[in-house]
Amino acid sequence: MAAKNKVALVTGSTSGIGLAIATELAREGYNIVINGFGEPDAIEKERANLEKTFGIKAIYLGCDISKPEDNEKMIRDAEAQLGSVDILVNNAGIQFTALVEDFPIDKWQQIININLSGVFYGIHSALPGMKKRGYGRIINIASAHGLVASPNKGAYVAAKHGVVGLTKVVAIEAGELDITCNAICPGWVDTPLVQKQIDDRAAREGKDRKQVERDLLIEKQPNARFAQPVEIAKMVVYLVSDGARGINGSALSIDGGWTAS
Repeated sequence: MAAKNKVALVTGSTSGIGLAIATELAREGYNIVINGFGEPDAIEKERANLEKTFGIKAIYLGCDISKPEDNEKMIRDAEAQLGSVDILVNNAGIQFTALVEDFPIDKWQQIININLSGVFYGIHSALPGMKKRGYGRIINIASAHGLVASPNKGAYVAAKHGVVGLTKVVAIEAGELDITCNAICPGWVDTPLVQKQIDDRAAREGKDRKQVERDLLIEKQPNARFAQPVEIAKMVVYLVSDGARGINGSALSIDGGWTAS
């Protein structure tokens, strides 16, 4: 379906992967709802830049996606201001690492609430409008950790496995209505969050930053390079295109071979 007058809402899109997704969808002509945390001036700059660069409408809606009522309000506000939510990209997420027995209960709850329940709340609020219009594309940014596990990431792995399972259920329930639901499962992606992990590990281990970066990649990712946010965004663009109408309920890896073995 042509992008003209269609609306894409991307959670966690004020920076990183989410902003890259919003940018590539705007390039295709979709009106955009950006969402996430950050300095108001910086968010407004990104919003205005999308409108100016691509000639589309772009609005910002704040939302604590861990709260069902906030998700409902965000979807309703987007529909009121732009007419619809045709594409929902659930991208927002957080991370915390610790052994299971050491994992703080509040951190477990926070990660599950944002990374899993937040995805459910967004879909729960957006699906009625999609069903009424007979069209929708839902894309959940999961992770390689939605398919395999790593130590010290119990909450994250549990949440992302849950996202992949939820993706399949939505695909089954809504598939006859020209509504698709798919998950993208990135490995290491070059984002500020990952770069901070590298800096922290280099400081902790007293190693050269470049060596730590390579060690991190070789542990998991056979191609030994980070994916770029735009690579994830280009997959989103494909999944919302007419050429991908037959792709539904899939978990698509962009992980440099991480899950190949």
